[in-house]
Amino acid sequence: MTAWAAVAAFLTAYTLIATEKVHRVAAALGGAAVMLLVHATDAGAAFFSAAAGIDWNVIFLLLGMMIIVGVLRRTGVFEFLAIWAAKRARGRPFRLMALLILITAGASALLDNVTTVLLVAPVTFLVCERLALPVAPFLIVEAMASNIGGTATLIGDPPNIIIAGRGGLGFNDFLAHLTPLIVVLVCAFAALCRWLFRDVLRHDPGRAAEIMTLDEREAIADRRLLRQSLAVLALVLAAFVLHPVLHYEPSVVALLGAGVLVAATRVTTEEALREVEWPTLVFFAGLFVMVGALVETGVIRRLSEAAASATGGRLAVTTMVLLWASTGLSAVVDNIPYVAAMSPVVADLVQANGGPGPARVLWWALALGADLGGNATAVGAAANVVVIGIAARNGTPIGFWRFTRYGLVVTLVTVALSVPYLWLRYLLT
Repeated sequence: MTAWAAVAAFLTAYTLIATEKVHRVAAALGGAAVMLLVHATDAGAAFFSAAAGIDWNVIFLLLGMMIIVGVLRRTGVFEFLAIWAAKRARGRPFRLMALLILITAGASALLDNVTTVLLVAPVTFLVCERLALPVAPFLIVEAMASNIGGTATLIGDPPNIIIAGRGGLGFNDFLAHLTPLIVVLVCAFAALCRWLFRDVLRHDPGRAAEIMTLDEREAIADRRLLRQSLAVLALVLAAFVLHPVLHYEPSVVALLGAGVLVAATRVTTEEALREVEWPTLVFFAGLFVMVGALVETGVIRRLSEAAASATGGRLAVTTMVLLWASTGLSAVVDNIPYVAAMSPVVADLVQANGGPGPARVLWWALALGADLGGNATAVGAAANVVVIGIAARNGTPIGFWRFTRYGLVVTLVTVALSVPYLWLRYLLT
């Protein structure tokens, strides 16, 4: 009975988010409250469980990086980058979009997708304003590019970290097995965007000529603060990359960087906190509690096991079912708690299908399904939620269905392209 109540509460909250009948934060908090009221979860699980509670690493990573980005914004560096990018693209919209796709995907592989969109989004607003382009398509593309690019490495997307820990996989394993495919998918995604956004990618020769006369160096407003901010950001990014060596969680690194930056500069605490996207953080908290309740009541595990049992123990069938089931479920629930719930099931499937040698393909199927499936809807991945929050704060709201109608196409194409890769490299033996 509790499981059914949890499903009903989740579906109701999700419907309210999708239809935008109420604000998404109110829907998420209301759904979380109902989960606690019906005892689908409790305070211990909601606030302290690693598998079924609020992921504080994600929350505090976002908080720290929002503060750092807010301080950086004061220096004028984002306007500098916006003018530079527009000049490199010679004012042509598709060239600009392709450049931003490559930058976002590449940075997401080295950092993580949430950090990347926090850094790239401010540049996007400025460059689109300069070229009189609608900013929403570029933000949607960047969220999706971050999810695709983040799939390539262990540190690029939070679900990959969970998969690596449970599957005994290292940084080089992801580079060898997923990065080649992701390079192809990023190129395919860029080509697909030319078609998806063909109506808005219109060249304005006058605006382009005006951009080419600008000197990006004049945009820097505070060089001293810029040097301080870039030094802290460089240390933070280095610590992210060196996580396997230093063993500091990204959230800890981001909070330390934010604290040092505020303490060492003339920016006041009030000014720094003013830049934080508080509604986004609260929305994440509510979403984690709701999905955690589905984990606690066994709903996600039952769905996953049902999909697994339908394969009859055949590795090829298991791989394809896992890939597409993960894609579908990650489109509906955030892919972080989904992978946390599914990874024990996959670990059992790996042992049942011959151990970590031939059956390691199941981990890659889970990673691809969860990471790429996150592009399907506005709430499928953390980067999507962050981008939508930034857009709303800047007066350019992106509705659930506006994001999702593009996301579904991108997800179907990228996951479909993953099928022959998995089949030819791992299953056709």
